[in-house]
Amino acid sequence: MKRVDLHELHYITHIANLPSIVQRGLLSKRRAKPFGPKSIAMEGVQEIRETKVVPGARPLHEYVNLYFCARNPMLFKRKDQHAEICVLRISTDILDLPEVVITDRNAARNLARFYPSPEGLAYVDQDMVFAEYWNDDNPIVKWKKKGVKCAEVLVPDRVDSKFILGVYVSCEQTKRDIEAMNLSLPIKVDPHLFFVG
Repeated sequence: MKRVDLHELHYITHIANLPSIVQRGLLSKRRAKPFGPKSIAMEGVQEIRETKVVPGARPLHEYVNLYFCARNPMLFKRKDQHAEICVLRISTDILDLPEVVITDRNAARNLARFYPSPEGLAYVDQDMVFAEYWNDDNPIVKWKKKGVKCAEVLVPDRVDSKFILGVYVSCEQTKRDIEAMNLSLPIKVDPHLFFVG
Protein backbone atom coordinates (compact mmCIF):
# COMPACT_ATOMS: atom_id res chain seq x y z
CA MET A 1 0.00 0.00 0.00
CA LYS A 2 1.21 3.48 -0.85
CA ARG A 3 0.77 6.09 1.85
CA VAL A 4 -0.02 8.75 -0.73
CA ASP A 5 -3.18 6.78 -1.61
CA LEU A 6 -4.30 6.51 2.02
CA HIS A 7 -6.50 9.46 2.99
CA GLU A 8 -7.92 8.25 6.31
CA LEU A 9 -8.30 5.25 8.60
CA HIS A 10 -11.57 3.92 10.04
CA TYR A 11 -12.95 2.91 13.42
CA ILE A 12 -16.33 1.16 13.60
CA THR A 13 -18.43 1.76 16.71
CA HIS A 14 -21.95 2.09 18.12
CA ILE A 15 -23.19 5.68 18.06
CA ALA A 16 -23.92 5.48 21.81
CA ASN A 17 -20.15 5.48 22.40
CA LEU A 18 -19.50 8.79 20.64
CA PRO A 19 -19.80 11.15 23.65
CA SER A 20 -17.25 9.08 25.59
CA ILE A 21 -14.97 8.85 22.55
CA VAL A 22 -14.99 12.61 22.02
CA GLN A 23 -14.25 13.12 25.73
CA ARG A 24 -11.65 10.37 26.29
CA GLY A 25 -10.44 9.43 22.80
CA LEU A 26 -10.61 5.93 21.34
CA LEU A 27 -9.52 3.45 23.98
CA SER A 28 -8.22 -0.09 23.68
CA LYS A 29 -10.67 -2.80 24.72
CA ARG A 30 -8.92 -3.17 28.09
CA ARG A 31 -8.87 0.56 28.81
CA ALA A 32 -12.47 1.05 27.67
CA LYS A 33 -13.91 -1.76 29.82
CA PRO A 34 -14.47 0.35 33.00
CA PHE A 35 -16.62 2.77 31.00
CA GLY A 36 -18.99 0.06 29.74
CA PRO A 37 -19.00 0.83 26.00
CA LYS A 38 -21.77 -0.59 23.83
CA SER A 39 -20.15 -3.39 21.84
CA ILE A 40 -20.84 -4.38 18.24
CA ALA A 41 -17.97 -6.88 18.21
CA MET A 42 -18.36 -10.54 17.26
CA GLU A 43 -17.77 -12.45 20.48
CA GLY A 44 -16.08 -15.43 18.82
CA VAL A 45 -13.51 -13.13 17.25
CA GLN A 46 -13.02 -11.28 20.54
CA GLU A 47 -12.23 -14.56 22.31
CA ILE A 48 -9.41 -15.12 19.81
CA ARG A 49 -8.17 -11.54 20.14
CA GLU A 50 -8.21 -11.84 23.95
CA THR A 51 -5.47 -14.45 23.86
CA LYS A 52 -3.39 -13.05 20.99
CA VAL A 53 -0.18 -11.08 21.55
CA VAL A 54 1.51 -8.83 19.01
CA PRO A 55 4.95 -10.47 18.51
CA GLY A 56 7.55 -8.76 20.67
CA ALA A 57 4.97 -6.37 22.04
CA ARG A 58 1.65 -6.39 23.90
CA PRO A 59 -1.68 -8.26 24.00
CA LEU A 60 -4.00 -7.36 21.12
CA HIS A 61 -6.65 -5.99 23.47
CA GLU A 62 -4.20 -3.30 24.61
CA TYR A 63 -4.40 -1.68 21.17
CA VAL A 64 -7.06 0.40 19.46
CA ASN A 65 -7.75 -1.35 16.16
CA LEU A 66 -8.33 0.80 13.09
CA TYR A 67 -9.19 -0.43 9.61
CA PHE A 68 -7.83 0.85 6.32
CA CYS A 69 -11.31 0.28 4.88
CA ALA A 70 -14.45 -0.04 7.00
CA ARG A 71 -16.46 -1.46 4.10
CA ASN A 72 -15.34 -4.92 5.12
CA PRO A 73 -16.68 -8.28 6.37
CA MET A 74 -17.01 -7.00 9.94
CA LEU A 75 -19.30 -4.13 8.93
CA PHE A 76 -21.16 -6.42 6.51
CA LYS A 77 -21.99 -8.74 9.44
CA ARG A 78 -23.61 -5.78 11.20
CA LYS A 79 -25.42 -4.28 8.19
CA ASP A 80 -28.85 -4.90 9.79
CA GLN A 81 -27.75 -2.62 12.65
CA HIS A 82 -26.53 0.12 10.30
CA ALA A 83 -28.69 2.83 11.88
CA GLU A 84 -26.96 2.29 15.26
CA ILE A 85 -23.41 2.18 13.87
CA CYS A 86 -21.00 4.83 12.65
CA VAL A 87 -17.52 4.85 11.18
CA LEU A 88 -15.08 7.38 12.58
CA ARG A 89 -12.62 8.90 10.12
CA ILE A 90 -9.14 8.90 11.66
CA SER A 91 -6.16 10.95 10.46
CA THR A 92 -3.31 9.01 8.89
CA ASP A 93 -0.98 11.06 11.12
CA ILE A 94 -1.61 8.25 13.62
CA LEU A 95 0.75 6.09 11.56
CA ASP A 96 3.72 8.13 12.80
CA LEU A 97 3.09 7.64 16.52
CA PRO A 98 5.45 5.43 18.55
CA GLU A 99 4.78 1.66 18.72
CA VAL A 100 1.97 1.69 16.14
CA VAL A 101 1.71 -1.67 14.38
CA ILE A 102 0.34 -2.57 10.94
CA THR A 103 -1.12 -5.98 10.12
CA ASP A 104 -1.40 -7.46 6.63
CA ARG A 105 -4.86 -8.93 7.44
CA ASN A 106 -7.25 -9.24 10.37
CA ALA A 107 -4.99 -9.42 13.43
CA ALA A 108 -6.98 -12.36 14.85
CA ARG A 109 -6.05 -14.57 11.88
CA ASN A 110 -3.39 -17.24 12.41
CA LEU A 111 -1.46 -16.09 9.33
CA ALA A 112 -1.52 -12.39 10.27
CA ARG A 113 1.84 -10.69 10.13
CA PHE A 114 2.74 -7.64 12.19
CA TYR A 115 5.01 -4.77 11.11
CA PRO A 116 6.13 -1.45 12.56
CA SER A 117 4.35 1.62 11.21
CA PRO A 118 4.60 3.27 8.76
CA GLU A 119 7.03 0.86 7.05
CA GLY A 120 4.47 -1.94 7.35
CA LEU A 121 2.26 -0.29 4.73
CA ALA A 122 4.49 -1.91 2.10
CA TYR A 123 3.16 -5.34 3.17
CA VAL A 124 -0.54 -4.47 2.89
CA ASP A 125 -2.24 -5.48 -0.38
CA GLN A 126 -3.86 -2.19 -1.39
CA ASP A 127 -5.98 -3.67 -4.19
CA MET A 128 -7.42 -6.35 -1.94
CA VAL A 129 -8.04 -3.99 0.99
CA PHE A 130 -9.96 -1.51 -1.16
CA ALA A 131 -11.68 -4.06 -3.39
CA GLU A 132 -15.43 -3.64 -3.65
CA TYR A 133 -16.09 -7.30 -2.84
CA TRP A 134 -14.23 -10.27 -1.36
CA ASN A 135 -16.32 -13.15 -2.73
CA ASP A 136 -14.57 -15.85 -4.74
CA ASP A 137 -15.58 -19.25 -6.11
CA ASN A 138 -12.50 -20.73 -4.48
CA PRO A 139 -13.19 -20.90 -0.70
CA ILE A 140 -9.49 -20.62 0.16
CA VAL A 141 -9.11 -17.47 -1.94
CA LYS A 142 -12.30 -16.05 -0.42
CA TRP A 143 -10.97 -16.72 3.08
CA LYS A 144 -7.75 -14.88 2.23
CA LYS A 145 -9.58 -11.93 0.67
CA LYS A 146 -11.82 -11.59 3.75
CA GLY A 147 -8.81 -11.54 6.04
CA VAL A 148 -6.81 -9.04 3.99
CA LYS A 149 -9.86 -6.77 3.60
CA CYS A 150 -9.71 -6.39 7.40
CA ALA A 151 -6.03 -5.39 7.60
CA GLU A 152 -5.48 -3.21 10.65
CA VAL A 153 -3.54 -0.39 12.22
CA LEU A 154 -2.99 -1.10 15.92
CA VAL A 155 -2.44 1.89 18.20
CA PRO A 156 -1.27 1.25 21.78
CA ASP A 157 -3.80 2.16 24.49
CA ARG A 158 -5.47 5.24 23.04
CA VAL A 159 -6.14 7.42 20.01
CA ASP A 160 -6.56 11.04 21.04
CA SER A 161 -9.79 12.62 19.82
CA LYS A 162 -7.74 15.27 17.98
CA PHE A 163 -7.11 12.60 15.32
CA ILE A 164 -10.84 12.22 14.60
CA LEU A 165 -11.66 13.95 11.30
CA GLY A 166 -15.38 13.20 11.23
CA VAL A 167 -17.90 10.42 11.05
CA TYR A 168 -19.74 8.42 8.39
CA VAL A 169 -23.31 7.22 8.91
CA SER A 170 -25.66 5.17 6.79
CA CYS A 171 -28.76 7.38 6.84
CA GLU A 172 -30.24 10.77 7.68
CA GLN A 173 -31.84 9.48 10.90
CA THR A 174 -28.48 8.42 12.32
CA LYS A 175 -27.05 11.79 11.29
CA ARG A 176 -29.84 13.53 13.23
CA ASP A 177 -29.25 11.28 16.25
CA ILE A 178 -25.56 12.24 16.33
CA GLU A 179 -26.27 15.93 15.69
CA ALA A 180 -28.50 15.85 18.80
CA MET A 181 -25.42 14.88 20.84
CA ASN A 182 -23.78 18.27 20.05
CA LEU A 183 -20.34 16.76 19.53
CA SER A 184 -19.14 19.09 16.77
CA LEU A 185 -18.18 16.19 14.49
CA PRO A 186 -18.51 16.61 10.73
CA ILE A 187 -21.02 13.97 9.60
CA LYS A 188 -21.35 12.47 6.14
CA VAL A 189 -24.13 10.14 5.03
CA ASP A 190 -22.71 7.25 2.98
CA PRO A 191 -25.16 4.33 2.62
CA HIS A 192 -22.82 2.45 0.28
CA LEU A 193 -20.15 2.18 2.99
CA PHE A 194 -22.69 0.38 5.21
CA PHE A 195 -23.95 -1.97 2.47
CA VAL A 196 -27.38 -0.31 2.37
CA GLY A 197 -27.08 1.81 -0.76
